[in-house]
Amino acid sequence: MNNHEKYMQIALEQAKEALALREFPVGAVFVRDGHVVASGKRAHTLKQKETVNEIDHAEIVALRCFLDREPTIAAEELTVYSTMEPCLMCYSTMILNGIRNIVYAYEDVMGGGTSLPLDSLNPLYREMKVNIVPHVLRKQSLELFQQFFLDPENLYWKDSLLANYTLKQ
Repeated sequence: MNNHEKYMQIALEQAKEALALREFPVGAVFVRDGHVVASGKRAHTLKQKETVNEIDHAEIVALRCFLDREPTIAAEELTVYSTMEPCLMCYSTMILNGIRNIVYAYEDVMGGGTSLPLDSLNPLYREMKVNIVPHVLRKQSLELFQQFFLDPENLYWKDSLLANYTLKQ
């Protein structure tokens, strides 16, 4: 098992905890010099049926944890491991906070943000160089998303492009 797999396994544990709580199974881990400095899982997606919370994604939860606990560590020293490709919100929030290394397991065909062409945007983004490593332990992450979408009680993104794509894999 290489380092990417080792840390993605920890992110998968976060995702499994989220799934056990009937949340969308995304987990994220922030690593610096071989040490996990923050982690998070998707929160509050389905608990409030009338209002879906689209702010507390796993990467945002982990970023808040990191900023609260480790304010002296430079974010560019981190590698983020996420069980799903970060969405546009998470991706842009992480890079604006200085994170430059992102590893993910399962591609988000509906809302993934890592293909955003930074070099064609305004100068703030154009200068950013981000290292992306896709598909680390993809199969294990895919299985969690399949479990989520096969559960008839989970309505989050039911019948969406992502759900249909995931169930056809």
